[in-house]
Amino acid sequence: MNVYESDKIRNVVILGHGGSGKTTLVEAMAYVTGAVKRQGRVTDGNTISDYDKEEQKRQFSISTSLVPVEYDDIKVNLLDTPGYYDFVGEVEEALNVADAAIIVVNGKSGVEVGTEKAWELCEKYNLPRMIFVTGMDDDNASFRQVNVTLNEKFGRKIAPFHVPIREDGKFVGFVNVVKMEGRRFTEGSDYVEGEIPDYLDKHLSMSRESLIEAVAETSEEFMERYFAGEEFTYDEISSALREHVIDGSVVPVLCGTGLNAQGMNALLLAIQKYFPSPKQCKINANDLSNGELLRLDYDCTKHVSAKVFKTIVDPFIGKYSLIKMVTGVLKPDTAIYNVNKEEEEKAARLYVLRGKEAIEVPELHAGDIGALTKMNTLTTGDTVALKGATVVYEAPKVSVPFTYKAYTAKNKGDEDKIAGALAKLMDEDLTLKAVNDAENHQTLLYGIGDQQLEVVVCKLMNRYKVEIELTKPKFAFRETLRKKVSVQGKHKKQSGGHGQYGDVVMEFEPSGDLEKAYVFEERVVGGAVPRNYFPAVEKGVQECVVKGPLAGYPVVGLKATLVDGSYHPVDSSEMAFKMATILAFKKGFMEAGPVLLEPINTLQVTVPNQYAGDIMGDLNKRRGRVLGMDHIPGGKQVITADVPASELYGYSTDLRSMTGGIGDFSYEFARYEQAPGDVQAKEVAERNKEN
Repeated sequence: MNVYESDKIRNVVILGHGGSGKTTLVEAMAYVTGAVKRQGRVTDGNTISDYDKEEQKRQFSISTSLVPVEYDDIKVNLLDTPGYYDFVGEVEEALNVADAAIIVVNGKSGVEVGTEKAWELCEKYNLPRMIFVTGMDDDNASFRQVNVTLNEKFGRKIAPFHVPIREDGKFVGFVNVVKMEGRRFTEGSDYVEGEIPDYLDKHLSMSRESLIEAVAETSEEFMERYFAGEEFTYDEISSALREHVIDGSVVPVLCGTGLNAQGMNALLLAIQKYFPSPKQCKINANDLSNGELLRLDYDCTKHVSAKVFKTIVDPFIGKYSLIKMVTGVLKPDTAIYNVNKEEEEKAARLYVLRGKEAIEVPELHAGDIGALTKMNTLTTGDTVALKGATVVYEAPKVSVPFTYKAYTAKNKGDEDKIAGALAKLMDEDLTLKAVNDAENHQTLLYGIGDQQLEVVVCKLMNRYKVEIELTKPKFAFRETLRKKVSVQGKHKKQSGGHGQYGDVVMEFEPSGDLEKAYVFEERVVGGAVPRNYFPAVEKGVQECVVKGPLAGYPVVGLKATLVDGSYHPVDSSEMAFKMATILAFKKGFMEAGPVLLEPINTLQVTVPNQYAGDIMGDLNKRRGRVLGMDHIPGGKQVITADVPASELYGYSTDLRSMTGGIGDFSYEFARYEQAPGDVQAKEVAERNKEN
């Protein structure tokens, strides 16, 4: 592959709903540009992007793949991302290095939830974008309806660049709305100029009007001329589009079909003409020397620096750290410095990845995307530069995982292998977390959704030959007491020689502070219990609160007071008084109205207005208490509620089902509250079975 300078590079992320045709579109562009000799198909499992076995088996993308193609005199780095929300971390890594986006819409399915989420991500990252309506060879595809829906949802910035030409049920060409010229396909993606059919007049008129409206919105002068009924020249339209596609105020809509590679040349030409090169972009950085935030240019004349935006760890192709060059020109055998970890390594070779194929290159220029291999210290988010650098680039900001399940090894002795394999998968996917829950003696696997966790199970088995089982996790209940009791605990044992004797009278009552496990006090008078045994009594309480007598959960909110007792001058010891305290605790706690406390999370659910009623009803079923509803831009509401943690198990799947996949949620621990009687009885019964 040739080496390209910054102004000849386009970094484009491909977004859209799952199954809309993103991977097929990337495959078609690779085929048209000669990157591959034969166009693969998702159903055949032979596309460049979906090279992982799980992707081929499931027939959808799981990871972001890099597919660079060469068109005319530019290089387009295509970042093919997953469409299903469980793998949003992969999308967010790609967005971190993209300079523009193509949102793929299936002409038959129309604008879907994934389309809206893709648009929201482009808004969040301030990315210029185009919309490509694919599947135009399908009889049921409607480019007109897609444009109507796009206008309704995203406003007047939508600008149709194409109108499809269909004859005898076949997609045979398109009208270039900017130039008002017909295009007819000859072979594959090639086309020649042709006449515009009369039957398109009405549709073409509407599309032209939408395009002119989008251009008029870009300046007050154009708006005045538009309302005055003046026509814009081609040069004015073209110039306005070049400027305002980049700033996001105009969003072109093109059409074609990925399966037949029709419309790819027109799409690549639009990428070349309207999308920015890195030379026209800036990047955020943090100067470690003074803490200042910087906005830097992609500049080949400065010292070498780059950021790691993705890690690939594969048993067969090895570990690759994908980087985006920011400044300078990186060459092989360069000693590079990991600014985050303050370690230096040598970049022996440089690669450009095309799917799983690693293509060695002599150098990488600022703005280009490449890969380093065998760099032990590099992880996603790190900044590499020459030694002495103090600038750190922004790491990818990935979504926080809230879905979790407990996991266990199917085969004893595999625990270490599983831990090592999960560490590699977590290097690849920043939304995946393995957590040790010592309190409940379980290990937890966190992800964005159930589908992601299922994929992890399959990857562990197929890649690393270890198996795990996912189960419903145990929840971190607490135990406390509701009333005051006074009990005696006496430990007396004779076994020849010195015996054991400890006698305490304890009061147990609520402390009123559920943040602390216990408060210990003493009110002993007359030396009934010598002062030197007080620490032993407290130690007994300290040991007891770790595992309460009701269901084996930690005890909180306890006040323990030593009020009386007795001792033996010979047989008493610290151990004896500790044992006496333990006996008193077990008896007294069960007499003091013991209850289970369940963890309560404060949940925030973001949904379009029309789903608010369904969400409220569902939260009531989950024993939730709605605290408030806030309207936010985009016709959405944020519903805040307190919900028991145990009732949020499986919420990710249920929320997507209720909202068609557009709902989003997050939560954080709030406090503990007394569990209802039926919940307590069920939990105590289950714990007794386990024990």
